[in-house]
Amino acid sequence: MPDHAHSSDPAVQTQLDRLAALSPGRDILGLERIAELCARLGNPQLQLPRTFHVAGTNGKGSTCAYLRAILEAQGRRVHAYTSPHLVRFNERIRLSGKLIDDTLLAALLEEVLDEAADLQASFFEITTAAAFLAFARIPADDCIIEVGLGGRLDATNVIPAPAVCGIASLGIDHEAFLLAHEDGTPSVAIERIAWEKSGIFKPGAALATLAYPDAVMDLVGKRASAVGGALFSEGDGWRIETAKGGFRWLSNAGNVEELLLTRMAGVHQMRNAGLAIAMLRSAPDKRPDDAVIGQGVADAFWPARMQRLGDGPLTALLPEGAALWLDGGHNPDAGAALAQALSDAPPLHIVCGLLANKDAMGFLRPFSDRIASFQAVPIPGHEHYGPKDLCRAVEEKLGIAHAQPCNDVAEALRHIAAHRPPGDVLVCGSLYLAGVVLDANGELPD
Repeated sequence: MPDHAHSSDPAVQTQLDRLAALSPGRDILGLERIAELCARLGNPQLQLPRTFHVAGTNGKGSTCAYLRAILEAQGRRVHAYTSPHLVRFNERIRLSGKLIDDTLLAALLEEVLDEAADLQASFFEITTAAAFLAFARIPADDCIIEVGLGGRLDATNVIPAPAVCGIASLGIDHEAFLLAHEDGTPSVAIERIAWEKSGIFKPGAALATLAYPDAVMDLVGKRASAVGGALFSEGDGWRIETAKGGFRWLSNAGNVEELLLTRMAGVHQMRNAGLAIAMLRSAPDKRPDDAVIGQGVADAFWPARMQRLGDGPLTALLPEGAALWLDGGHNPDAGAALAQALSDAPPLHIVCGLLANKDAMGFLRPFSDRIASFQAVPIPGHEHYGPKDLCRAVEEKLGIAHAQPCNDVAEALRHIAAHRPPGDVLVCGSLYLAGVVLDANGELPD
């Protein structure tokens, strides 16, 4: 699925245009191009500060947000590389707590693109190399790197052994790229996904994960043993326990004594925070104390993850008192997490756009009993389910009556306000759609 980037800064846009012309968003797995590109740039991936490497089908971005917030609460300078961006390309590269500025971004992209002219490098490989250059040149105490796709052959996996590797939730997504297996690799889909993502494990790194089904856990454990590591995993090594509107973090190596409260909704976000704590408790030296962990968990925020939108042009289209929520989840695992998060809430009016390569019913079915009404919208600039086709599918397969196709989110909100009973609204189905919504409501990630 092609990636897209636009900038209001002319110098940055010049480089983004070059990037689009060189490699129009292809998903190309393999380390040969990124290794060669990094070598031409002086191997910046070998010059990073203490590094945390995070993989997973869902939740890895939120885990990175918790890691960053806790480390910053500790007073540490933190670089972070995440994807995709929602509104601005700059969101992918964070330097010592701030988004990269346009002047530096334009210069880095130009430098990397000049070196990559004959490599046929992908959008993500160029971006990854630019992030490594920035991280190597600008001092910091820690570096957080989110895997883009898979793990074993993802461009970020060119780094040497990080301090800690973490794996968040595992589910089925991007299977067209990850399930074309080689001899000797698992053929069961979820096990194949786990095999790919645990490919970030390296000798000398601490290893932390969430809990998975037994067969998957066994596979991940074998991958850990193959690099001489031991898993610090949810269930066996640590766990969360919900309590009094928050949660407690308990482990066989000591507990966090404070009750932990998080701004991000859902038990799945508590588990993501738990994974971040497990990674930090596994890290060599300078581990955060309980008070710092409590502050970081409370401060952490990751946009478009059950985010309640503030006052803006889109929220103004709804009746007074109706909340507008935004979530970028787009696969069955994310649908299950939404179902859990919404289990105690009244049914919501859904505005949904899904990319054409996603399992629409697999995403929507887990929370179909929480859907008060359904409005389908396109995703500008991307191949997506036609709104009429998506509405027909939810009517026939999920039993949702009177689903309404709309031209955009604003039209969908106006339709809800005029024709649906009062209630809250959730826009969901795509991070690309989430970016459009944040931009339209004037809530740019920072």
